[in-house]
Amino acid sequence: MSSLPSFDEPKPEVTKLEAALALLDDEQEWTAFSRPVAQQPGCWESNVMIEGMHCAACALTIEDALQKVPGVRNVEVSAGSHRAKVVWESATVAPSGWMQAVLAAGYRALPANDAFARARRLAESRKALWRMMVAGLCMMQVMMYAYPAYVAQPGDLTPELEQLLRWASWVLTLPVIFFSCGPFFSNAWQDVLHRRISMDLPVALGMLITFLVSSAGTFDPAGIFGHEVFFDSLTMFVFFLLAGRWLELRLRDRTAGALETLMNRLPDSVLRCKSDGQFERVPVRRLQAGDVVRVLPGEAFPADGVLLQGHTSVDEALLTGESRPLTRQVGDEVISGSHNLSAMVQMRVDRVGAQTRFAQIVNLMESASTSKPALARLADTIAKPFLIGVLLAAGLACAYWWQTDPERALMVAVSVLIVTCPCALSLATPAAMLSAAGALARRGVLVRRLDAFESLAAVDTVMFDKTGTLTRDAMVVNQIHVRQGMAQQQALALAAALAQHSLHPLSRALVAAAGLADATEHWHVVQLTEQAGQGVRAEVSSAHGAGTSFVLRLGSASFCDVAPANTSALQVHLSDAAGWLASFEFQEDIRQDARETVAALQRAGIRVYLLSGDASDAALRVAEKVGISEVRGNCSPQDKLDFLRQSQVQGHKVAVVGDGLNDGPVLAGAHVSFAFGQAVPLAQAQADFLVSGGRLTNVVDALSLSRRTLTIVRQNLSWAAIYNAVCVPLAVFGLLPAWLAGLGMASSSLLVVVNALRLSKDAQFERKI
Repeated sequence: MSSLPSFDEPKPEVTKLEAALALLDDEQEWTAFSRPVAQQPGCWESNVMIEGMHCAACALTIEDALQKVPGVRNVEVSAGSHRAKVVWESATVAPSGWMQAVLAAGYRALPANDAFARARRLAESRKALWRMMVAGLCMMQVMMYAYPAYVAQPGDLTPELEQLLRWASWVLTLPVIFFSCGPFFSNAWQDVLHRRISMDLPVALGMLITFLVSSAGTFDPAGIFGHEVFFDSLTMFVFFLLAGRWLELRLRDRTAGALETLMNRLPDSVLRCKSDGQFERVPVRRLQAGDVVRVLPGEAFPADGVLLQGHTSVDEALLTGESRPLTRQVGDEVISGSHNLSAMVQMRVDRVGAQTRFAQIVNLMESASTSKPALARLADTIAKPFLIGVLLAAGLACAYWWQTDPERALMVAVSVLIVTCPCALSLATPAAMLSAAGALARRGVLVRRLDAFESLAAVDTVMFDKTGTLTRDAMVVNQIHVRQGMAQQQALALAAALAQHSLHPLSRALVAAAGLADATEHWHVVQLTEQAGQGVRAEVSSAHGAGTSFVLRLGSASFCDVAPANTSALQVHLSDAAGWLASFEFQEDIRQDARETVAALQRAGIRVYLLSGDASDAALRVAEKVGISEVRGNCSPQDKLDFLRQSQVQGHKVAVVGDGLNDGPVLAGAHVSFAFGQAVPLAQAQADFLVSGGRLTNVVDALSLSRRTLTIVRQNLSWAAIYNAVCVPLAVFGLLPAWLAGLGMASSSLLVVVNALRLSKDAQFERKI
């Protein structure tokens, strides 16, 4: 007969997990969940999910375990998102090394982008639902058996019948203790083994004490603990706790779901063209730059690239914040993670893996989900001392009541253990800020640091850059001056006929103003030559064959042999053999919502400045159009930084909004910063908020939401403080039964999460701030 395994032997599932972790030591696998740290050669930053944690004390325990591993540089564990960010030295430790440290602490670390992570979390949610349902069913049955004892008059129940009802209640409580309460006891036992404390330890003690006291009352009614039983209270507060925890699990997934929704945008496989022209389905990870792939309607684009065949509409809402479908045709760029909506297309892969814009956005969101705001760090810091205080308070209350009523003494201790569990306190800040970050992500604003919400809510000054921020990168035609006898539209069509063959930004602006059809349908261009930085020269004739050809020049005043204009505006000239024909004045393309954004900030009493590196007259023109009165031009990056520091010395809280190209110093020095533009997620490491969409009003939305977020955080913290201030004395003095303590604990945590969930709604934010 085989001997039973000892408790010291490793469990089969643990051994299997350790073997699976060892597979992650292959350096080729690191890029799936890690990225090199540019500032620290030889170091990697990994984002992992943590299974088995429930509270801030768990987060601190995991951080302590990881920081003891040689080679681990930095650790941040978020109790709100159940994610961890680990910076480690590849020369000293492998991923399996620090992941096994997490396993030894009683938890489980998994790559954040594990394909089965969602399936595991759904399985966890189903188990939690089953435990809650079993507890609820048994609770109703136990309450039915306990009801006669509450309403019966003396003599209505015989001792035999009363004892039978108690035995039935005890039997129905066993599934609750051995199945529904399993996670509480398991986590508490891990706490005891590792000499630590978490929120499950006092709860498990309360459950165990209640069950033992009630069992003693059932088996030995004449004993020291009396004949009272509390199976109804036990099953009731277990049900309340499990219901609250299950709802928290569902709401947490919904609150922080923007990250997972974004990470799961890429398909698992894609159709790739082989050398013989046939298509084969291959894993996305095997794609390389230069591959040609076919993307079907409803699928996501697997990489950044260019369309080679087909015409379709794409959804880039989660990547850029653009809610409307965008048209893409041959030659247009598409970005990984966007969805193909209407037709089958073929694309050439240009960037894959970590080089894609999608990967950069995911990395930024992962960093945000693991960052800890100052208020959350404060809650985490006091979590362990608070729990120790809970155990001491329960012990002192038990000792006080033991002298007069041992049975009541234990139940008072149970109430104290349960009612003082600081779940609401630890969830107050991260739940609200993760909810707000998810709401902004759906609008195209990525939050790099959650504690930036605290800084943004206090802002009273906003500094804007001009080019790429208040204006777009492109130029537009503002005015057209023509020779007598020439129509403006005809001059524009002639200029566009030449400009369509040039890649200069002003040439593209001319073509856009005229329309490509006008440039190609009416005029035929031959013998075109371009002089870099000066202009283009070509022979032009009517596309309909009528009339003779003539030579045109388009470019600078010197190139076109015309007198320079007495104006500071940017101009391009058009001339023929007779001399000057037309002049086109350009201005920067101001964003349509720039004036609305500035007005909303000014209505809120926020000072708005425009600081630009361009000439003062150009900066003044833009400032006048958008409604900014305080403007400075010819500013170097150092000038901007000096102005920022001067404002901060005067006590102002300054937010800086720049395009992320040359504003690194001022973005880093501001209280809070926004990097704006399509290329921002690829380039910026200094900004707190990354506006990847095209709406400048997102700055106002973020400011409005940050103030709402801080209001909800204060509400949550106030509720947690009031709840403990009221309920703890009631429990100590024996005025709060165990079932009501469980209801209070579950309700307080649930209220905090539901209150935070209000921030995740997709409704339009109030721009009055």
